[in-house]
Amino acid sequence: MLSTLIGSARQRTVAAAFTAAAALSLAACSSDAEADDPTSAATSGATEDVAASFGDLTVQLSWIKNEEFSGEFFADANGYYTEAGFDSVNLVPGPSTGVAELVSGTVDVALSDAVSIGAAVASEGAPLKIIGTTYQKNPFTVLSLADGGNILTPEDMIGKKIGVQDSNTSLFMALLAANGISPDELEIVPVQYDPAPLTNGEVDGFIAYLTNESITVEAAGYATANLPFADNGLPFVAETVTVTDDSIANNREALKAFLYAEIKGWTDAVNDPAEGARLAYEVYGADLGLDPTNSEAGAIKQAEELVTSDETAANGLFTISDALQASTIESLAGAGITLEASDLFDLSLLQEVYDEHPELINYAV
Repeated sequence: MLSTLIGSARQRTVAAAFTAAAALSLAACSSDAEADDPTSAATSGATEDVAASFGDLTVQLSWIKNEEFSGEFFADANGYYTEAGFDSVNLVPGPSTGVAELVSGTVDVALSDAVSIGAAVASEGAPLKIIGTTYQKNPFTVLSLADGGNILTPEDMIGKKIGVQDSNTSLFMALLAANGISPDELEIVPVQYDPAPLTNGEVDGFIAYLTNESITVEAAGYATANLPFADNGLPFVAETVTVTDDSIANNREALKAFLYAEIKGWTDAVNDPAEGARLAYEVYGADLGLDPTNSEAGAIKQAEELVTSDETAANGLFTISDALQASTIESLAGAGITLEASDLFDLSLLQEVYDEHPELINYAV
């Protein structure tokens, strides 16, 4: 967690019990460090050349340390987190939606998805907001074998066995609801994240990522079919940068510093996906036995199809257009999750980062 820093008088007593559980020890304040410290330019955009220090940051990743987080790996390896004013950034591997960790205060930031966060906000009153997104288009898919389930339309799932991981249950239920399919019309089989149940015939479909299992299963010699969530009623954002309301209120400059470093890291990842993949399989995920060829394929696919879009070309990485916010809210409504965009998103911090550092918008080099 973010350490208590000098100038901590800005920290406030939190009265609400829910907010207290989520409160962070991060303090967005200026230190009395040397005036020529370069970290000052990377944070609030203040005219005074005073160094900012934000202590330690903990980030909950939605998945294992593979190429999906190559931007975070670049930000760490190239010193962007340090430049932005953090002593260290701890990347905690998933799988996890990050909701429980954020609410309990065990992490400061979670990379999640709009359905998981929206469901927690709507049904539990979780004090969470999405302040940016890595993926403009979510990568979830129902993966099947072409000579097996061959699931190409939502109706193809009817009567089939679909392998669904616990953390993806709400997402799958949202997909069914968006397409008017009752869970009683198919069989949901609890699975883990290894697609072996699909390849050995235990299930007809398997909840997967287009940038991960879809690639690895095909690379293993299987002809595959995909039913992408984004093209079948759920065009929501994913790998969302999610924080607590309390952190936005009390730690704004530190969160902006984090976004600054993230944009720089993902700029590198978009422009050099092969190196991002290498950081995954040789450094940050070296103990996972990642396949270099598959990692590079995933890194390229996400850079070209998920992270960048017409919106990011115009306004910068991590941005979420009004239209994409609206389609995300519509996706949630189709799953019975009723929210306004303002209940789920707060993009004011990201806008301030780009106002203060307009050079970051042009990520293409």
